[in-house]
Amino acid sequence: MNDGCDAANDAGEPDFLERSRTLLGEDALSSLSRVRVAVFGLGGVGGWCAEALARTGVRHILLVDADVVAPSNVNRQIMATPATVGRRKADALAARLAEIAPDAEIESRAVFYDEATAPSFDLGSYDYVIDAIDSVRSKALLIRSALAYPGATLFSSMGAARRIDPSRVRAVEFSKVQGDGLARAVRAALKKTGGIPARKFTCVCSDEPPLCDGLGSVVTVTAAFGLALASLVVRDQMRRSVRRT
Repeated sequence: MNDGCDAANDAGEPDFLERSRTLLGEDALSSLSRVRVAVFGLGGVGGWCAEALARTGVRHILLVDADVVAPSNVNRQIMATPATVGRRKADALAARLAEIAPDAEIESRAVFYDEATAPSFDLGSYDYVIDAIDSVRSKALLIRSALAYPGATLFSSMGAARRIDPSRVRAVEFSKVQGDGLARAVRAALKKTGGIPARKFTCVCSDEPPLCDGLGSVVTVTAAFGLALASLVVRDQMRRSVRRT
């Protein structure tokens, strides 16, 4: 059902951001078009975050993930289809986002974030760093590295696996995350490498108790995590645009 006409931009093309502009306002949408966002980890959480950002008007996105699409990814990862199995996740997602927002600047890097590659990333050049990494060591390294740059806002995902209720997804400060095995492991890793940083940061997590011992996961929860991360960026830009007026 067609529930309204799409507005056109100056070139006469349909403006896919018209509904976003109506809700968020021109100032916020303009701010979103200028911010630079780096998304680390493009699995069931990070991929949905990146797509939501592109669909909401973020025009500068870095995608980082060294993995390739596997058949087991198809149940929850947005770029994963039978046709993309075997392709690099970063490249497959970059191609998808380019179709959604052809004028956006989408950069993809198919590398692991670790001690060897970390120096090649200028995290200080990004307004937002999204941590959707599932490796504890790399996650702790990215958290510590991102927090070293006052101009970069870090949003981090904790464990989305083993849960089925998206209504239990929350955004809280890292020290307040409870009952999350990944958060416990990250805290331990940070303590071993110089202590937990004093600078606070917001995490997306679930207060639902884990339902199994393995890493079973479903798209209804992993996507909710990713969309919540994207929402943090959008809402932060809305607040900033209000303060500037």
